[in-house]
Amino acid sequence: MQKEGVEMAKSKSRGLATASATLATLVAVGSLLGGCGSQQAKPMDDEFAGSGAESSSAPESGAGSAGEGNPTAVSRDGLPTAPADTGNYHDGTYALTGKYGHDGADSIDVDLDLSGGQVTRVQVQGHSDTPISRGHMERFARAVPGVVQGRPLKDLKVDKVAGASWTSDAFNKALDLARLEASADRSS
Repeated sequence: MQKEGVEMAKSKSRGLATASATLATLVAVGSLLGGCGSQQAKPMDDEFAGSGAESSSAPESGAGSAGEGNPTAVSRDGLPTAPADTGNYHDGTYALTGKYGHDGADSIDVDLDLSGGQVTRVQVQGHSDTPISRGHMERFARAVPGVVQGRPLKDLKVDKVAGASWTSDAFNKALDLARLEASADRSS
């Protein structure tokens, strides 16, 4: 009988040790995950989220670091930029990259030809590690030439094209930068 009591005590002790270890693991995981995500949920606006709408307003232009909802653009050709959009654009080819997503992980290369202030050619190549983003980028790249070619660069902005709202936002940032590059004084 005494042997049974000792075994029960050992079993109870092991059970408490296992429960303590499990609780410690859960607390550690919770503290590690505590910094992930944002405090505010933001619903996605695409066909996978059930929206199905084909147009939305793009956010206003402005500087900032790449992140969800805050796309940026950088030049790939090293052209100087004007301090402001003059509306008088130099003909030429402009190579830009629009970045968006978590830490700018998703990006699109935008190659844009201008002649007489009009977009004569646009080509977009997307870069993403996720299949959903790649799909949005591919549909966007196929659709955007029909939306912008033949249109004046001045005030050109696209709404959500082919269901790709974040890609459209990054493209608009690239257009903003193209306007500044095309406005820069090339006489020096």
